[in-house]
Amino acid sequence: MTKSKYLEIDEVLNHLKLALDQQQPFSLIRIGDGENLILSQDTVWPIEKVLQERWAVKANLGQKGLFLPNTELRDAVAEAVRKADIAGILPYDDESIKAPSYMKRELTDQVFNHYGLSPALTCHACLNRYLAETPAFWDMLKNRRILLVTRTAAEVKPVLEAEPYQLHIPHTLTFHQYEQMDKTLHWIAAYKDDFDIALFSCGVNAVVLAQKTAELTGKVGIDFGKAINIVMFGKAN
Repeated sequence: MTKSKYLEIDEVLNHLKLALDQQQPFSLIRIGDGENLILSQDTVWPIEKVLQERWAVKANLGQKGLFLPNTELRDAVAEAVRKADIAGILPYDDESIKAPSYMKRELTDQVFNHYGLSPALTCHACLNRYLAETPAFWDMLKNRRILLVTRTAAEVKPVLEAEPYQLHIPHTLTFHQYEQMDKTLHWIAAYKDDFDIALFSCGVNAVVLAQKTAELTGKVGIDFGKAINIVMFGKAN
């Protein structure tokens, strides 16, 4: 990776506010252990090695919103990293996510090197969690039209519409599985005039959805991940 500019949360919020105020396309994606594993399929790791990992076993039990192997998603994630405005990556020696160290930044470097990925702007991969706990983020979303895309959209919507968030959520999409990707993107493109910002909490799929939303609609797409759990339960996991 060539030298990228690492942004703190205030700087990310500035980029987000500018995009919303000026109605410009903007995408924030994040690369954690799951994304690393998806990107490593038959690139830096043989698929047999990928499938032995606990994350992959859980995925193939239906717990991650995708089944492996999936090289189509692998290449879509790589493209999303290449095109996203800001990419969240794990710092070296990160302890904020529970995963073996070899599946964290070490693997990010390997897959980025394989694909020739070098995001100009990066931030912490867990920035979404900090956003969920930052009043300035929620204040910025007030008076904007929010599209919420997650497995538990029906449960999350009333919470975000109530105090203290008071968001305006004209549309939600329930997203369970990778197979819904094309249909979801088709809907988003068709209804692009109905929202200003889309929040995606649907695992690795959110990386592709957030970047593609910015590209297809000119709006803001955020890979919001487990930050939804902070809203609902007060903690990410």
